[in-house]
Amino acid sequence: MKLQDELPMDHHLATVYRAGAALCGCILLVFGGLGFASALSSFDTSGDRIAGMTSNTSLSVISVVAGLSLLAGAVVGGNFASTLNMLVGGLFLLSGFYHLFVLDRAANFLDFGMTNVVFSFVMGLLIITFGMYGRVSSKLSHDNPYWRTRHPREAAEEARVRDGDPRDSTPPATASLPAHDEARARRGGPDRG
Repeated sequence: MKLQDELPMDHHLATVYRAGAALCGCILLVFGGLGFASALSSFDTSGDRIAGMTSNTSLSVISVVAGLSLLAGAVVGGNFASTLNMLVGGLFLLSGFYHLFVLDRAANFLDFGMTNVVFSFVMGLLIITFGMYGRVSSKLSHDNPYWRTRHPREAAEEARVRDGDPRDSTPPATASLPAHDEARARRGGPDRG
């Protein structure tokens, strides 16, 4: 499966990728902005809670950068937004797993609590789902542009049938004639040889 397959610019999937990236990007920008508003130090691990989660300036910076990158993906749209959603969503999932193992340890420099881990998993799954929607599945519909790109012969056959082109299943009348009779048939008369 190739994820670089091209999506037509006017396809409705582009709207899903853009909307998903914009929605998740805005959520991350709000969280990062609230973290900056509480003016925590960069690696403080005993700050106030923001929207039920712990935060520090470093986590706010990461949230803002991730949010801005998703908004940039929403502006560009198409395959870029889809691929970016999958990448950022995957990073959120990895972050959730990492911080799940370093809770209450010195390696927890972003001050993650259990609510942060759950948020990271939920946000990662949401972002990655927006990125994979209509693109990664074992049963894509046959009108899907990714399916058509991955199965060009079947797509061409379906398009031919849909457009009502006659099937080329009957061979031409001269195909079963011997070679000298075929030459005579092409000339339009008996062989004068």
